[in-house]
Amino acid sequence: MRWKRWIGIVVGASGLAGLLWYGYSPQPVLVDAAPVVRGPMQVTIEEEGRTRVRDRYVISAPVNGYLRRIRLRVGDRVEAGQIVAEIEPPKPAVLDPRSRAELEARVRAAEAALREAEQRARAVRVEAAYWEGELARTQRLLDSGDIPRDRYERVLAEARRAEAALASADEVVRRARAELEAARVALEISASAPSNPVGELIRLRAPVGGRVLKVFRESEGTVAAGQPLVELADAQQLEVEVEVLSEDAVRIRPGTRVILEAWGGDQPLQGRVRAIEPVAHTKISALGVEEQRVTVIVDITSPRENWQRLGDGYRLEARFVLWESSNALQVPASALFRYENGWAVFCVENGRARRRRVKPGHRTGFRAEILEGLQEGQLVITHPDDSIEDGTPVKIRGQRPGTGLMPD
Repeated sequence: MRWKRWIGIVVGASGLAGLLWYGYSPQPVLVDAAPVVRGPMQVTIEEEGRTRVRDRYVISAPVNGYLRRIRLRVGDRVEAGQIVAEIEPPKPAVLDPRSRAELEARVRAAEAALREAEQRARAVRVEAAYWEGELARTQRLLDSGDIPRDRYERVLAEARRAEAALASADEVVRRARAELEAARVALEISASAPSNPVGELIRLRAPVGGRVLKVFRESEGTVAAGQPLVELADAQQLEVEVEVLSEDAVRIRPGTRVILEAWGGDQPLQGRVRAIEPVAHTKISALGVEEQRVTVIVDITSPRENWQRLGDGYRLEARFVLWESSNALQVPASALFRYENGWAVFCVENGRARRRRVKPGHRTGFRAEILEGLQEGQLVITHPDDSIEDGTPVKIRGQRPGTGLMPD
């Protein structure tokens, strides 16, 4: 009986000691872990972009005039030299009763002025004929010596004066006739007269072959010089304009590879940066924040048959590939933390967290390249917090008990 009692005491003390050890020993910290892997990696800048035609041609009215109706529609194909618009001379104003009465009175006044000028010219012509005959008689008397020289010269002066007065009277008659003709034309030619001649017609031709992008003015009517009428472009010559933040623009270079996605096709398109505009502009974001944006021009390098359905102003997403590798050693970017002026990660080794110094390289939003300090296949804690130190017991969340395997 004494022997059994001692066995009970020893078993109870052992159980109590086990409970005390379990209660006071550090418990493993549940963590999330991910393996160090090798694979493709890219450092990119993603922004929204739009397609645009490379060269636009806006055909404008060269002079004031009356535009005939434009028959072209958006999307119509035109050839170089094809007539796209016709402009007639400006049409005269429609005469109201008051204006017509004034013009009729002007015609009657011009007719009266013409009759008066003709009568004056007739009187001056008679006087000129008289002095012409008088000059001939005086010339004969002078030659025979019957009159002095000064009388002949007076008659000659009068004859010349009469000749000049006749020329002046004829000019007055011609001016009166011209004024009468102008008054009659103003009265007869009006926009209400359907039989008015068109006059000189100006035909505007397409400078290049392509498609119609926009018709600014379709119906006929009066246009002013410089007013845009039709916009043309070669729809096959497309480029992409992307507005990026100015701090991202300095990282992009001409020739940078661009992946164009979400444009509507099954496969992404390839492109290259052709130009980066040297001037930034201020743009208000959706959150109301002022941003400095720079326009980047991208040429589409994929075969034309892969994106022939694209047109001007189509939306897409552009990824600028700043750096890429097909076999980069990488870990989740959240696994890195600062340690003694450098970087480190916690690896899971034999159920404990072990701090390892690393040298990171390129980074994306979610992944980081590791240049030194880790090997492929090691497990790193993806979100280390202040509860984890070097040597802390850890347990991977969702790990299969007794297997050491990561969850599926």
